[in-house]
Amino acid sequence: MRKNVGATAAADGLLDRARGGDGEAFRELVGPYRRELQVHCYRMLGSFQDAEDALQDALLTAWQGLGGFEGRASLRTWLYRIATNRCLNARRSAARRPAREWNVPGVQPPEPTRLGEVVWLEPFPDAALDGVGGVPLGPEARYEQSESVSLAFVTALQVLPPRQVAVLLLRDVLGFHAAEVAAMLDSTLDSVNSALKRARAALHRRLPAPEREPAPAAGSPAEQALVARFVSAYESADLDALIALLTDDVFMSMPPMPLEYEGRDLVARFCAGLFRDGRRFDLVATRANGQPAFGAYLHAATGVRHGTGLIAVTLSGDRISAMTRFENSTLPWFGLPRSLPGR
Repeated sequence: MRKNVGATAAADGLLDRARGGDGEAFRELVGPYRRELQVHCYRMLGSFQDAEDALQDALLTAWQGLGGFEGRASLRTWLYRIATNRCLNARRSAARRPAREWNVPGVQPPEPTRLGEVVWLEPFPDAALDGVGGVPLGPEARYEQSESVSLAFVTALQVLPPRQVAVLLLRDVLGFHAAEVAAMLDSTLDSVNSALKRARAALHRRLPAPEREPAPAAGSPAEQALVARFVSAYESADLDALIALLTDDVFMSMPPMPLEYEGRDLVARFCAGLFRDGRRFDLVATRANGQPAFGAYLHAATGVRHGTGLIAVTLSGDRISAMTRFENSTLPWFGLPRSLPGR
């Protein structure tokens, strides 16, 4: 009990100092929530860069409005209210990044299954999730941390109306009570419950079928073995070995290019074009959105290997059910260089 009283007194002292204009006290006060707020903004916006911008905007708003914080809700709840509303404004007003044309020299992609809607999607580095997994979730939470940052989940959120996304995240991912969410959004309980019902139904239609085999645990021997087989097949341009690792309904996308491919045959044709004319790659392992990911580096005649993008793979049992390729501009977010020296 003494420890809790002491912690409360320390927090109150920081709050008083921050209200008095002490910027360092404010940073210390909100520091414990910064990572989880960044992940929340990412889920809402689907973009690592946009999430960071929204977070900075929210923290500035909190700093400027700290005098109005009356303590009726917790500081964490107050910060989530501000961050959520900043993201809602961003989703309503910002023009989404336009789709890009295919720009890989010497490679002609096959006709896609369809053109994707969510071309602004960006990966989220697992390193930026450190500490977020230990955040206690409210009693209403329905999703695990790993599931709620997966590329499939974040992509599905982007096609829902902004307010439905906010309600679903606050209720089902973070576990806030309906009354708390209504207060955060200046809404009514009925409106929140109605939005949640519609969001759950829409999300259910867009997420992968529940009967699909779950991914092996992160870092487990099963995951390591599957990843090793993928790297070996990709780096050696062994198309047969690579295709043998894919599920029949494997899905491939490459934002900000809208091309999407579904099914093993189409993905095989795409990869065949990628490896044509002796094109070879080295893969450097990392993790994105709780999934295995790799910086892809193309061999050049000079010996230097140039980063062409980041590949994230979604695992299902002992197979790969999805591959998502992102542009090379994302590599620095993962501590990966734009190029590798010759061997």
